[in-house]
Amino acid sequence: MFRQLREDIECVKSRDPAARSFFEIFFLYPGLKAIRLHRLAYWFYSHNMFFMARWISQRASKKTGIEIHPAVKIGKRFFIDHGTGVVIGETAVIGDDVTIYQGVTLGGTGKHTGKRHPTIGNNVMIGAGAKVLGPLEIGDNSRIAAGAVVLNDIPANSTAVGVPARVVKKDGIRVDDLNQVDIPDPVAQEIARLESDIILLKKQLNKED
Repeated sequence: MFRQLREDIECVKSRDPAARSFFEIFFLYPGLKAIRLHRLAYWFYSHNMFFMARWISQRASKKTGIEIHPAVKIGKRFFIDHGTGVVIGETAVIGDDVTIYQGVTLGGTGKHTGKRHPTIGNNVMIGAGAKVLGPLEIGDNSRIAAGAVVLNDIPANSTAVGVPARVVKKDGIRVDDLNQVDIPDPVAQEIARLESDIILLKKQLNKED
């Protein structure tokens, strides 16, 4: 357990340029505290001590603003940067060397039973505010842009952006000309479609007159 804790702290130092010391990370980083308490809660959960597991997870949520169900399987060197508003559902699985930022949800859609939450591969980064919903898979070495809403599988070595998210880069090659600044606004697109329909209807009415 001490080796795992040391790995968790070292990964914070390597990924967060603001991190200055072992003691600062250990005592002051809410993401690390949430992960430490989760590993304890997971031990109780896996030994069928469900009440104690939930008590620990709820205490962690109150202290850190990060909610992780005690049944979640988390790999090595998991880093939650900042962390406020992070929610990770019961059947989620997270691989090694994963980084997520504040406001991320690994949740369900309400339509599934059994496996309801995402499986995240190794070396994945999920940007601030992203929502990954349902029993889908995010492949190894993939990147999910801030604010994206992922509803389908994302292949390995990909970058996904937008609402709903779509792959814009795979294996280092851009698959379209979309960038993270010019992400389509679905509301604006729908308004434009309605305006087009109104113009077409007006033309038809004018012809009938």
